[in-house]
Amino acid sequence: MRIALFITCFNDTMFPGTGRAVVTVLERLGHAVEFPQEQTCCGQMHFNTGYRPEAVPLVSRFARTFAEYDAVVTPSASCAGMIRDSHPVLAAQHGSPELQLQVAEVAPRVHEFTEFLTEVLGVTDVGARFPHKVAYHPTCHSLRGLRLGDRPLRLLRAVEDLDLVDLPAAESCCGFGGTFAVKNAATSAAMLADKTQGVLDSGAEVLCAADNSCLLHIGGGLSRQGSTVRTVHLAEILAATEGITEGAVR
Repeated sequence: MRIALFITCFNDTMFPGTGRAVVTVLERLGHAVEFPQEQTCCGQMHFNTGYRPEAVPLVSRFARTFAEYDAVVTPSASCAGMIRDSHPVLAAQHGSPELQLQVAEVAPRVHEFTEFLTEVLGVTDVGARFPHKVAYHPTCHSLRGLRLGDRPLRLLRAVEDLDLVDLPAAESCCGFGGTFAVKNAATSAAMLADKTQGVLDSGAEVLCAADNSCLLHIGGGLSRQGSTVRTVHLAEILAATEGITEGAVR
């Protein structure tokens, strides 16, 4: 099986260690991972802000770039949902019949990292060790879009020495939502305050999720409160063998 990493523009720019963590885990499991240099943005920012025709060239580029791979793995539930759910919509509304066919072939091969591990590879124990008290935040895209369910939790429960604690009101939104946090700052801040309080009440040392964007938002809120709770992408926990590395912290 030919596997490609779609790191996403957000991770590539701000948290490249997350992409490296995905590769570390998959190579540990015996799989080679390729990184197509032609990859760019999936177009989610354009799509969500109303620039749908402008997103079509990015949809086309994605379909061309990943056409030859059996599986495309990404450490972003948000971008995985964009590709699987919205690329077909954009191709149908603004693309050619050829683009619609290309998208129909490629989009189903795109997998968020935890669903690829549990559903495609059929594994939960990836050989990780992470001796910390951890809470998991199910981001809106992972929970309501991709419907990942307990897949991330199954992977976390299999990590050696990890103490998984419950997050109060776990399914509530953190208030990020991309441009929502900018356009509706007061509402976003109120939602963030509720989320950070839940994190603090959990007693966790580390908060993890399947989207770095939400972790950046929550981590900023925790930092401004002087909290020592660290935010780490789930992939980096699964790649760990000794604990937190400096580059893993948001």
